[in-house]
Amino acid sequence: MRTKVEETPEYCAVESAMEVLGGRWKLAILKQLVPGTLRFGEIRRALPAVTQRMLTRQLRELEADGLVTRTVYREVPPRVEYTLTDVGHRLDAILDQLDTWGRWYQETVRRTEAPADAP
Repeated sequence: MRTKVEETPEYCAVESAMEVLGGRWKLAILKQLVPGTLRFGEIRRALPAVTQRMLTRQLRELEADGLVTRTVYREVPPRVEYTLTDVGHRLDAILDQLDTWGRWYQETVRRTEAPADAP
């Protein structure tokens, strides 16, 4: 059971952010949605390591927290699209910074782990 943001201490806004954004796939899902609307299958293909069950769960939590909007089109087969809300788009710059840092970190770790005789 997740702690409600209203129940997190006021002195630690990071806890509130972690409560909403914490989760193995949430930041990756949000990063995929920054450019625009995606269907469930498109998100799934972009993140092949996530299971369908986990993706559904993480998307539902993001929707419940107001970061993502889910639109169901009543057609056969049903079409479901996900879009960042205005609140979700407030994370665009942060997601970009995390992506930049992650790439830097990956490269740093690769250089550190490279054999001494490697070019």
